[in-house]
Amino acid sequence: METIRIVRRLAALYPAETASRLKRAVIEGQVTVSGAVVDDPGALVPLTAAVYFDPNRKIRRKVDTSLTILFQDDDSVAVVKPAGLLTHPTEAKEKDSLLSRVSTWAAKASKGRAYVGIVHRLDKETSGALVFARTRKGLVSLQAQLRAHTVDRRYVAVVEGNLEGEKGTFDWPILEEGERRKRVAREGEAGIKAITDWKVVERFGIATLVEARLRTGRTHQIRIHFSHAGHPLVGDQVYRDAKKPPFPIPFKRQALHAGHLGWEKPDGGKVSVTTPPPKDFEELLADLRKRRDKAGSKARPAPPKPRPAAPEKKKAGPIR
Repeated sequence: METIRIVRRLAALYPAETASRLKRAVIEGQVTVSGAVVDDPGALVPLTAAVYFDPNRKIRRKVDTSLTILFQDDDSVAVVKPAGLLTHPTEAKEKDSLLSRVSTWAAKASKGRAYVGIVHRLDKETSGALVFARTRKGLVSLQAQLRAHTVDRRYVAVVEGNLEGEKGTFDWPILEEGERRKRVAREGEAGIKAITDWKVVERFGIATLVEARLRTGRTHQIRIHFSHAGHPLVGDQVYRDAKKPPFPIPFKRQALHAGHLGWEKPDGGKVSVTTPPPKDFEELLADLRKRRDKAGSKARPAPPKPRPAAPEKKKAGPIR
């Protein structure tokens, strides 16, 4: 069944509306697909489905304020960003984002309006650790460490195929190629410096679990580098070659998780936080292990069947 992203389908049906307005309409529950409300602007819908935008439909304003805190002090707070949640609102002015959740928590913690500064970001579909500043001093310190590339950022990713070697470094400048897509710069092009160190954690034959450490922090850096190396992230719909056959195990987002974050506090103290991959990531790994182990058992020859014991020879008795 052929599908299309819901916002693109709406754009074709309602050309007078802007893309940001249609995206906001989806988030606020004003769009139905075959009669049911769909509030995920990234959702895929069948081309034949009845998609309807009702601007008079009551807007949903319920916001999830759940938050997992990994570390907090006066100057910063490190939290877990779930996959599917924006770091901060876009031009569509989404009500729910990690920034809004942290701001709500900070206001309650200080019993009033509190300062929250964005230090860095994760893609919407990437999960993991993220730090926010709680003071201007904290923001200046963290941003300076990011510019100096001294923040310890480690990710785990599942990439397609069997990577050659146990570790390596991608030192490939990145170039803008449109509003939302980037690529590795070709020879002679002035790209932005981007360096990713990686090492293999586990192999599955059809895929590889890797740890990636950023020396620089460019947008989509890990996704672009592995795609350019011929090993796109499992589930990456932007940087994977659409002409390739689909990956054998479906995954609804890019398999990327920011598992570790380390930085220095303004007073010189060290902070290090870790968070394990979420349930969907662990389920992907479990499926890959089952597939690998099943393939391995088929490849091993069956043990030889034991030969039946030879019948015992009777000793000849005396001749009478």
